[in-house]
Amino acid sequence: MRAVVQRVYQASVTIDQAETASIGQGLLVLVGIEEGDADGDVEWLAGKIARVRVFNDANGVMNLSVQEIRGELLVVSQFTLHASTRKGNRPSYIRAARPEIAVPMYEKFLSALERETALPVQRGKFGADMKVALVNDGPVTIWMDSKTRD
Repeated sequence: MRAVVQRVYQASVTIDQAETASIGQGLLVLVGIEEGDADGDVEWLAGKIARVRVFNDANGVMNLSVQEIRGELLVVSQFTLHASTRKGNRPSYIRAARPEIAVPMYEKFLSALERETALPVQRGKFGADMKVALVNDGPVTIWMDSKTRD
């Protein structure tokens, strides 16, 4: 599993010209599921996101997690995180999991993130054409991959 985690002042998802999810200060998480991802990937990624310290403490040091600031979470599925651009100019998405695998893994990830943070998780709609708006705070943007555990 891969995720792009962005610290935001606000973020929202619009589908068919209707806003379906929005958050204030917190994390926008774009998550991609790949063939071969398993429950261990879900648990590792959810735990890492729950505990990553990217919010400022009283001294202005990034030392607090989304849990500690009681921030908000918005998760959007994004298969394009597994794009391969090795050959040619058109990305290949062959490594991205098919919906019959990806949808249950996405749902497990949402549940795991809620459990790890004890916070509600707003979400996009899997497979929908979504418009994602955000005001990145910092900017702080972090790439996480459960296969490399970077």
